[in-house]
Amino acid sequence: MVRTVEKTVEVVKEGPFRFRIDRHGDMRVPGVVFASQALLPEAAGDQALLQVVNVAVLPGIVGASYAMPDVHWGYGFPIGGVAATDTADGGVISPGGVGFDISCGVRLLAAGDDRDALAPHRLRRLMDELGMRIPRGAGRGAVWQVGRAELGHVLTEGARYAVERGHGVARDLRRCEDEGVLSGADPGQVGDRSVERGLGQLGSLGSGNHFLEVQAVETVYDEAAAGAMGLRERQVCVMIHCGSRGLGHQICTDHVRTMDRAMARYGIEVPDRQLACVPADSDEGRAYLAAMAAAANYARANRQLLSEAARRAFADTVGCGLDLVYDISHNLAKLETHQVAGAPLRLCVHRKGATRALPAGHPDLPRELAGFGQPVLIPGTMGTASYVLAGVPGGGAWHSTCHGAGRVRSRHRAAREVDGRRLRSELEAQGIAVRGTSWRGLAEEAPMAYKDIDRVVEASEGAGLCRKVARLVPLGVVKG
Repeated sequence: MVRTVEKTVEVVKEGPFRFRIDRHGDMRVPGVVFASQALLPEAAGDQALLQVVNVAVLPGIVGASYAMPDVHWGYGFPIGGVAATDTADGGVISPGGVGFDISCGVRLLAAGDDRDALAPHRLRRLMDELGMRIPRGAGRGAVWQVGRAELGHVLTEGARYAVERGHGVARDLRRCEDEGVLSGADPGQVGDRSVERGLGQLGSLGSGNHFLEVQAVETVYDEAAAGAMGLRERQVCVMIHCGSRGLGHQICTDHVRTMDRAMARYGIEVPDRQLACVPADSDEGRAYLAAMAAAANYARANRQLLSEAARRAFADTVGCGLDLVYDISHNLAKLETHQVAGAPLRLCVHRKGATRALPAGHPDLPRELAGFGQPVLIPGTMGTASYVLAGVPGGGAWHSTCHGAGRVRSRHRAAREVDGRRLRSELEAQGIAVRGTSWRGLAEEAPMAYKDIDRVVEASEGAGLCRKVARLVPLGVVKG
């Protein structure tokens, strides 16, 4: 069932980078917004804070309904929303807390060369090669064409299967979240339409804000952590941002419909139908988690395939290799154990446009990174910077932080206000090579459509969610 709620939200400032929304109405927990005073009005302007309130109504939610500094309006949950539910106390799972692009995430690879090796003519040749090798756009097109049997392996084995089939090296898996495979996947919970959409898209960027970007490390803030990750100043890197493509979108669509029909049976009422949910340990909840894990494995294999395409382009044009720094998702729900009121609880942690940021010493970290914290990869926009951050002890929101710059203008508005041809000319004049699929697509992703990435990272670090390791600047971008 769906209830209506108020249309305005009152916030109380608790510190320079933390605001509180007190419990009221049907809220089970307060809302907590990590933001600066400058970023907060941008969140309030698109009703994202109302979504923070709505999420606080979910059955079984514990702690708070959290919002990251890049928060903006999304489907059900705000993008930049984090919420955990107690699975032993009727805690729910909601596809709206994951998003349509399941396991959308970021992968960073470090090259053997510095930016001095990419003279303008070599950069143009590299970008042309990447533009030819990287499938992108809304439809079909893939690095790896698979049949149904192989797709089943991808859905259960993720990036590991891609590496076993020769698309990468063993070290790649050590530098992936969950070593490239999310457990619990069941292809039997993935519908035929999802399979059809996934068959022709394995190893492709998609469209929208997805990209492959050639970057250079401009500033290193933490030499020891950067060195452990394999980064140094002036080094060339490749950042890849994409997810589970049409397969993940269809899985979300199918399971939202199922949960919408099932809620009444569990006596669940929500203030927004887009928050359709069921108990995580119900039949429907377990089915969604199994299908979501399959989509996450598809996404990890997808980024693995794109990495191999980038490696071939670099080998053919620049003559250097690419080593994986890390691969991390920012659209996922995971079953995790956290301390709540001094006791360990098994929680279903939703991160929608938010990145897990494990602290130093966490057992899930690769051995070589255990002393520094998990790498957190934060993409900016065309023409602006991106960041590598690290998790910190005591980080809030279930070890979570931001995932990017966060939109302030819709795609439709950006397309009306920006000329794609002029934008590309401006970026090229700054020395940033651009390979896009359409002028409208470039206009929709213009830098002015997003928050200031430097302010977002400043607020994330100031709130104690993470710390800066390195700042990267773009040299060239292949846009979906």
